[in-house]
Amino acid sequence: MTDTQNDADVIVVGAGPGGSTAAFHLARHGLRVLLLEKTEFPREKVCGDGLTPRAVKQLIKMGIDTTEDKGWLHNRGLRVIGGGIRLELDWPDLASYPDYGLTRTRMDFDDMLATAATAAGATLRTGTPVTGPILDRTGRVVGVTATGPGKEPLEFRAPLVIAADGVSGRFALALGIAKREDRPMGVAVRQYFRSEFRHDDDYLESWLELRSRESGDKLLPGYGWIFGLGDGRVNVGLGVLNSSVAYGKTNYKTLLSDWVDNTPAEWGLSDPANAEGKPQGAALPMGFNRVPHYTRGVLLVGDTGGMVNPFNGEGIAYAMESGELAAEIAIQALARPQGTARERVLANYPTELKARYGGYYRLGNIFVKLIGNPQVMRMATKHGMPHPMLMRFVLKLLANLTDPRGGDAMDRVINAMTRIAPAA
Repeated sequence: MTDTQNDADVIVVGAGPGGSTAAFHLARHGLRVLLLEKTEFPREKVCGDGLTPRAVKQLIKMGIDTTEDKGWLHNRGLRVIGGGIRLELDWPDLASYPDYGLTRTRMDFDDMLATAATAAGATLRTGTPVTGPILDRTGRVVGVTATGPGKEPLEFRAPLVIAADGVSGRFALALGIAKREDRPMGVAVRQYFRSEFRHDDDYLESWLELRSRESGDKLLPGYGWIFGLGDGRVNVGLGVLNSSVAYGKTNYKTLLSDWVDNTPAEWGLSDPANAEGKPQGAALPMGFNRVPHYTRGVLLVGDTGGMVNPFNGEGIAYAMESGELAAEIAIQALARPQGTARERVLANYPTELKARYGGYYRLGNIFVKLIGNPQVMRMATKHGMPHPMLMRFVLKLLANLTDPRGGDAMDRVINAMTRIAPAA
């Protein structure tokens, strides 16, 4: 579809969920795709390892077998703990999404997606960190510079680049695309524990209130999770938003330790002997905190474009969805002559992202500011948790799980809210 002197039709920077999904859909439509990954697989990443039905839908689109025989642990929904109440909420029964979630560690999850991309025809080069863009005389990106496994300098050229290099966004930064400080940001810390008591839980578990042994009734900042992995281990973690006074002023690893030390002894989380590896942390870029999502031949995908859901900290589903969308836009753009006609298609990428997520993320940005106030959070937990119907509505809102057409009354209310809200 393009000049054969180029190394690829599209270069994808980063083989995480967003990059590998984009590479898969591009290759499946016959484009020459070069997928560059700085590390070697398998490799660990800081994540909650829990997938909602939004992410499951993307896996099914890629033809990935999500049965438990293939090492997945299915979950039925979300268990919410707060205000002295324990509430189990099943994923909604929708036409648009599956009715189950999954857990799996990133150790082999990302490897699986990259393998699917190569099976579709993409060329994967691991151990090849991208160091910057190659620009033509007009300032348009026409390729990337990289370093090979032997530290040798490399250059690759393509008419389009998809930047999916994660929260650091080094490729975007090299183009002068910095983070927006007025958008929400979070930090998450997680650790693995062996727990025969909790490892095969069929619900993802979310803690709205965290307490340590020493604090008594005093709440610790942030929210927590416990996700069973089905292999004898659990992923235990917590997140703190930048709307909290504790953000940037707290030792998050100590905070995690204080919380797990106060969990029931039979769970095994308070026993240091059951810990596997040290706690690790990562940033959560939310609500489109890096824009523009398209400029000068480069499309931003997933965490690089700040696409983590502000309501629940979910990033994988939005990385995969934006990766698929970026691929669709690139396919249509490369079918047109270089110049104005092609740019018209590429400029539709941020427009479509805003149409899909803009209003929802705007609501999420407001939500983050509200729950950053401990009094608001305490009131919401106290008065919301006792009402299962209200909490089912909250689950749909926080997980962004509605049918766009023909849904129930809750779906219609949430969809109307996101349409009315100005785009983030």
